[in-house]
Amino acid sequence: MDTVRFLLVMSLVLVSMLLYDAWQRDYGTARTTPLPAADSESAPTVTSSDLAELPTAPSATLPTRQISTADKPPGEQSADYVNVYTDVLHLRINTLGGAIEYAALLDYPVSVKQPQQPVIFLDNSDELLHVIQTGLLGEQAPNHQQRYASTQRDYRLGDTEQIDIPLTWMAASGVAITKVFRLKRGSYQIAIDYLIDNPTTEPWQASTYAQIKRDTSGAGHKLIYTYTGAVISSPEDRYRKIDFDELEESELAISIKHGWAAMIQHYFVSAIVPTVTDVAYQFSSKALGNDRYLVRTLSPPWEVAPQSQGRLSSRIYVGPKLQHQLAEAGESLELTVDYGVLFFLAKPLFWCLQQFHELTGNWGWAIILVTVLLKIVFFPLSAAGYRSMANMRRLQPRLMAMKERYKEDRNGMNQAMMRLYKEEKINPFGGCLPILVQIPVFIALYWVLLESVELRQADFILWLNDLSSPDPYWVLPIVMGVTMLIQQRLNPTPMDPIQQKVLAIMPFAFTIFFGFFPSGLVLYWVVNNILSIAQQWQITRRLEVAGTGTGSNT
Repeated sequence: MDTVRFLLVMSLVLVSMLLYDAWQRDYGTARTTPLPAADSESAPTVTSSDLAELPTAPSATLPTRQISTADKPPGEQSADYVNVYTDVLHLRINTLGGAIEYAALLDYPVSVKQPQQPVIFLDNSDELLHVIQTGLLGEQAPNHQQRYASTQRDYRLGDTEQIDIPLTWMAASGVAITKVFRLKRGSYQIAIDYLIDNPTTEPWQASTYAQIKRDTSGAGHKLIYTYTGAVISSPEDRYRKIDFDELEESELAISIKHGWAAMIQHYFVSAIVPTVTDVAYQFSSKALGNDRYLVRTLSPPWEVAPQSQGRLSSRIYVGPKLQHQLAEAGESLELTVDYGVLFFLAKPLFWCLQQFHELTGNWGWAIILVTVLLKIVFFPLSAAGYRSMANMRRLQPRLMAMKERYKEDRNGMNQAMMRLYKEEKINPFGGCLPILVQIPVFIALYWVLLESVELRQADFILWLNDLSSPDPYWVLPIVMGVTMLIQQRLNPTPMDPIQQKVLAIMPFAFTIFFGFFPSGLVLYWVVNNILSIAQQWQITRRLEVAGTGTGSNT
């Protein structure tokens, strides 16, 4: 197999890998093993009978360990909302249960063309069901279907670094509970504290729970697929995706310490992160019908002694997949930025991009500088490959003569070619190494550009105002196709007519194919091709001037 054939094969492998990955995510076979059952940890267990609707009257006595999965319980009053504004979030909290039923991400416009319209990440509307419900589970505790009282309808961060939103509830026995939402400047973490005042002569007991409920909005098929669905984390499996089909087929029931549960989509995540990590929480799921699903965490029972006060806490994250904030919010939560199997390459690439972005203030120039850095790192390997291809090109007339001489004797031709390579000390596979190096780096950078919210709608120059989207005018893909044509002129021409035809088609096929890729990725490939052309031309010219091709090319 010569270098050109190897290039063709590896290019097809690259395309096949990307297409197969998208196909597997959309249509791959379902998991054959069931979701894990609850283990023997001492966490409360949710059974099918626990999924009945809860009563809505504030003074009602709740059956032990019941959590509702109904969206709107019978007899629900009209919604009464508290609006919360920070520098990065606009939340709408329903006083019925203190559920977060709306979240607008103020720093993330829907599109470049709608800079004033923020992404609506949480909502309880006909277009989107994605809400976070939290509550307490016990005989004298409010769940997410009981009404809280609020002294204000609007809270704004203003000049302070932190804002607290208190909601109050009173049991018939006199137990008073204040549910406090705490948000900080620049943060997408939301701390939820329950302040319990138990003036009675009996101990107060309840469990904390939180559940994310959403439908499949935003999970439709796209040209470039990204995962939308549930994720859970445990010490045994730090990042386990459970797609909607799996949630439909079987329910999750497992006890986990040091874990979290989330619903993720492209660029954004809603997550439940238990604050007490040394006890087991019950993690469960439910398919609610009509393409609606739920993931839930439930703590073991907590107790507040008679005539005393106590505090219970939980934490959620609602917002973009900012890796530094995710790492602070929960252990391994940054894995929701899914770089795939080549994460060990993708993470250093993203780190380099960040450093160059801090230097230049522009993600496009950061991509160019990373490309230059990669060229410098792999310069010796590339040089060896290009020397091999230059020598192969120098031998092209002799190889063509051999083809005519051994027209009817393929084995004789192969033997003669091997003798020639040995005499000239040329390794015909020497040009393969640069391709082998580039392919995993290319795929890793593909996932970095696709998954990193920092590059979402990142501006570069002129018409390139969103490096995470395809070039709207196809300028970069066309330039890339031209650079591929130039590279072909520098490479030895294949002797096989079929290979020649395939090679002639490749620049045009790849131009169309890359026209649908993120422009940041095409920018990397264009710059890489230009640098490769310069390096290959310089090496080829030097060898032609010297008139020698001696030396081992491995």
